[in-house]
Amino acid sequence: MSVDSAAAGSSARGQRLPRRERRAQLLDAAREVFVGSGFHAAGMDDIAEAAGVSKPVLYQHFPGKLDLYLALLDESSQELIERVETALASTTDNKLRVAATVQAYFDFVDDPGGAFRLIFESDLTNEGAVRERVDRTNDGCARLVSKVIAEDTGLTPDEAMLLAAGLVGLAQTAARHWLREDGRLPRDEAARLVSTLGWRGISRIPLSHPPV
Repeated sequence: MSVDSAAAGSSARGQRLPRRERRAQLLDAAREVFVGSGFHAAGMDDIAEAAGVSKPVLYQHFPGKLDLYLALLDESSQELIERVETALASTTDNKLRVAATVQAYFDFVDDPGGAFRLIFESDLTNEGAVRERVDRTNDGCARLVSKVIAEDTGLTPDEAMLLAAGLVGLAQTAARHWLREDGRLPRDEAARLVSTLGWRGISRIPLSHPPV
């Protein structure tokens, strides 16, 4: 457990927090434990200790370890989808949209909290509820991108979704590779290289209404 978490747990111990604040505190502690140890090695005792609460308090909010993991996965998934949505809405220039979307993935995997590991590197993907959420996250991000592609190109939904899945897959895989290599390239430079690759591919698809 980190010094920061221990301090936070110590200060929260004995305090009666509003339910929403307590839940957020428990999720923060659980994220640290799950990211550091994986689902199978993590224990509810470890999470309660990291949060500075008793196990009964933890179980008041989450009936079991899987429930807690799924709540974290939902939170992390929603964060990624919102990042992609924000990136797409940040400009009407498609080249810049590709760059912003790729950057969103690099920023997400570079977050010190390591939330991306719960989605992309989970040791629990054989669990149906986890697999469904991971697939839903990937599909959710791709559908946001596919909507823009379909509107601009006139491609069918299936065609646009195929291209979108390729783009977000490129961004995700490259961002994770960059992190595994300990960021030997500056993050923004790595994102720029990947977005250039993605743009040179998608820009070959003719627009339905080319700019005048």
